[in-house]
Amino acid sequence: MHRSRNPMITTLLSLRGNGRASVYTEPMWGLSMMLVLPYASVFMLALGVHDAQIGLLATISMLSQVVFGLLSGVITDKLGRRRTTALFDVIAWVIPCLVWAFAQNFWWFLIASVINGAWQVTQNSWDCLLVEDVDRAEIPKVYSLVKVAAEFSALFAPIAALLVANLGLELAVRILYLNAFLIMAVKIWLLYRFTTETATGRLRMEQTRGVSIWRSLWEYRSVLGLIVRSKGTIFSLGISAIVGAVTLVNGTFWQIVINQRLGVPDALLPFFPMVRSLLSVLFFFTLIPLLTHARHLKAPTLIGFGVYLAGQLLLVAIPSPDGAAAVSTYLLLAVCLLLDAFGAGILFMLAESLVALHVDRNERSRVMAIQRTAVMLVTAPFGWISGWLSGMDRTWPFLLTSALLVLGLVVAGRFWVTTHEETQDAAT
Repeated sequence: MHRSRNPMITTLLSLRGNGRASVYTEPMWGLSMMLVLPYASVFMLALGVHDAQIGLLATISMLSQVVFGLLSGVITDKLGRRRTTALFDVIAWVIPCLVWAFAQNFWWFLIASVINGAWQVTQNSWDCLLVEDVDRAEIPKVYSLVKVAAEFSALFAPIAALLVANLGLELAVRILYLNAFLIMAVKIWLLYRFTTETATGRLRMEQTRGVSIWRSLWEYRSVLGLIVRSKGTIFSLGISAIVGAVTLVNGTFWQIVINQRLGVPDALLPFFPMVRSLLSVLFFFTLIPLLTHARHLKAPTLIGFGVYLAGQLLLVAIPSPDGAAAVSTYLLLAVCLLLDAFGAGILFMLAESLVALHVDRNERSRVMAIQRTAVMLVTAPFGWISGWLSGMDRTWPFLLTSALLVLGLVVAGRFWVTTHEETQDAAT
């Protein structure tokens, strides 16, 4: 009797070309940036950067991303998906890693944040490289695989914990940033080596040859009209903005609240994203495919917002211990990780998939550039706001994210717009 294979595994094994190269190189994040990200905010605190300044850096980084995001569509069309990805990955990750490795104060982090904003260009070009030659029906599974690949990277977290335990926080983090500099350079080369320019990319390069960047930016007017006239595009933009704001706040202050308020020691910090990531991988191979295998994505989106909301509220409710974290603290944090792993995982996949499913195929790079710019403009203030809130009470940023997730429930429940696949399925 033939046993059916897990759809995620089927997609993973059947990937070819750019999709395979993009997905298969993603785990290298685990040996580079994912080793150091759990310590990024705590490292800044150790160097004398305050909560409000950390929040300000998050906002400045987002504003930098706005500028690069606006230019990303033009650059991606002019240089091509493949070349843009390689060039701007170097600018956005390799160079800032050196700055972070030798950082001394707020100003070093400010410079790195501004340069790092260039990752919005490569996010656009990489997305196009990933999905333009992939069957539309496979897009949600491909984004799930991307998320799984990133989550698997957390398996390397004990390396960072050992370094911090033996060398101390500051020296260990500097070494981890230098390691990220080297690994990211290798990842960029491998992706460039094993990809080719997409068919749409070659067409757009030909169409924009001899056209100045300023003229291309001026032509955004017609693309803006495509977005404004598309209810689906506007809806997916709103979902992305909410998810993006929650991700920004959590990525900046989650480690700080468990370290400074709940008494979790420095050496244990990377184990929390590791556990969250492993749980997320488990969900992506079990529960999430069951919820998202159909073409109708409204119910799983609502479930994702609801579960993520429960995790944020529980984090706020955990009592602050006297001194080091108690056993009960770790048990409650474990439940938070369980809820966050499912909620954040499914919402990331759905937010990215909804954008890709609603976008105009022929104008993908420019439409996605404008969408990301709009999303970043909306989410940028939340870095500064959450830093200001954290300076008064370290649980308050998560009351803010809870309010945003409630808004997400309302938007998804009240204003849902069906995708092309859902419409075709209903007609059938």
